[in-house]
Amino acid sequence: MLLILRALIVIIYSVIVCVFGCLWCCFSPRNPRHVATFAHAFGRLNKVFGIRVELRKPEGAENFGNAIYIANHQNNYDMVTAANMVQPPTVTVGKKSLAWVPFFGQLYWLTGNLLIDRDNRTKAHDTINDVVSQFKKKRISFWMFPEGTRSRGRGLLPFKTGAFHAALAAGVPVIPIVISDTHNKIKLNRWRNGLVIVEMLPPVDIKQFEGQSARKLATHCRELMSARLDELNKEVARRTQEK
Repeated sequence: MLLILRALIVIIYSVIVCVFGCLWCCFSPRNPRHVATFAHAFGRLNKVFGIRVELRKPEGAENFGNAIYIANHQNNYDMVTAANMVQPPTVTVGKKSLAWVPFFGQLYWLTGNLLIDRDNRTKAHDTINDVVSQFKKKRISFWMFPEGTRSRGRGLLPFKTGAFHAALAAGVPVIPIVISDTHNKIKLNRWRNGLVIVEMLPPVDIKQFEGQSARKLATHCRELMSARLDELNKEVARRTQEK
C-alpha cells in the first residue's frame, strides 16, 4: 500500500513539475539557472521516499565560479539525493535518449542541459568542445557522471576521461561530489529509509596536472572519491547503529 501511495505521489508531482517547468522555461529557454531550480524541486521528493539527505559543502562553495562537478552515479535515486547539491548556474551533460522521456525529457532540454550521443564518438567529442567553448563565454558550470552509467551496487566504476579533458582544456577546477551508498537500502514499502550523505569535496586544482594526461587527473579524482565514499558509508552505518 505504501509503495502504491508513493508511486502515485511521485508520478503526479513529477508531471506537475515538468509541465509547469516547461511553461516557465518558455519565457527564458535554455537558461542554465533553471537547472538548479528544478533539480532542487525533484530533490524534495527525498521526503516522500523516507530518505534523510544531509548536504555538506566546503566554505564558500557558492562562489567557486566556473567548474566541472563530478559525482558518483548509483541509480535513479540520485534524482532525489544528489540533485539537492546542484549549484546555479550549473547544467548537466546527459545521454541523448533522455530527450524522449515524456515530460521530463522536454524539461531537461528546456532548462539548458546538454545532450550527448555516447554511441557517436565524433559527436561526443564535439559536445566536450562545446563545454569548453561555453566556459570561455559565460559564467557556467557543468555536472558530469564520469562513470558514464549507473553503478547499481558495483562500487565506484572506472572513470571515462571526457570531463577531465574538458577541465584541462578550459582551465577550470574539478569539484568532486560523493553520495553515500543507496543501493538496496531504500525499500518503497518501508516508512523510513535512513540517511544519505551528499558531500562536496574541495576543488581539485588542475594546475598540477597541466601537461599531463586527462587519465592521470581522472585517476587522482577517482582515488579521492573512492576514499571519501568508504568513509561516508562507515559514518552512515555507525550513525544508524547508534539510533
